[in-house]
Amino acid sequence: MTRHILSIHAHPDDMEILAGGTLALLADKGHRITVVTMTPGDCGSAEHGPEEIAAIRRQEAADGAAMIGAAYQCAEFRDLAIFNDDSSRRRVVELIRAIRPDVILTSAPTDYHCDHEATSVLVRDACFAVSAPNYKTGVAAPLDAIPHLYYMDSVEGTDRDGQPVRPQFGVEINAYFGKKREMLAAHSSQRNWLLRQHGMDDYLRTMEEWTLLRGRTYGVKYAEGFRQYTHHPYPTTPLLQELVGAALLG
Repeated sequence: MTRHILSIHAHPDDMEILAGGTLALLADKGHRITVVTMTPGDCGSAEHGPEEIAAIRRQEAADGAAMIGAAYQCAEFRDLAIFNDDSSRRRVVELIRAIRPDVILTSAPTDYHCDHEATSVLVRDACFAVSAPNYKTGVAAPLDAIPHLYYMDSVEGTDRDGQPVRPQFGVEINAYFGKKREMLAAHSSQRNWLLRQHGMDDYLRTMEEWTLLRGRTYGVKYAEGFRQYTHHPYPTTPLLQELVGAALLG
């Protein structure tokens, strides 16, 4: 059965770094993929103004998503201005209701960036609200049920104190690492910014190092890690685990 998977992370390139291989695998299996970034990366440049870099990065995100046949859209929050408040929650609920996914992959609850953490809690709480008819948002109809919710790895696989955060399960992406790299390479405007702000001389190589690190967790070359959110009343059946099939790493 074909499923609809929604990847929603904070910025253009986050999805490719943390879940690009898994989404490529799922797309190859015939599942429908939608990629959403909360912001267009409007603060991610020292050379371009906010609207100019936002336009560049929206196009890069769309180009990367298209490499696996995925749709792309931006939720049009702004960098460093994602907050867990009612108006933001209603915006995210309306977005999810309009997309109507079966599975949602989002950012880790604890990560290095405030936008990542705010995205995580907003998506978590929006999932609870999408099936509540009295929580009014816009024109999209409420969902019949809460979607399956999964967290991607945090950046570097650690919390803010540098302590490892072990995923619940991994997905082997050996066959899809090349596509993951190609998708991330679409975000070429980020090289100068990541060098200046993050000290990453080669962001493609850094991504590979992180993916190799997660692979060593499971004794394979390349892997991506995930955790399923199963608190009451969120779904507890292992839908994503079933969808990745033989690539599942326990």
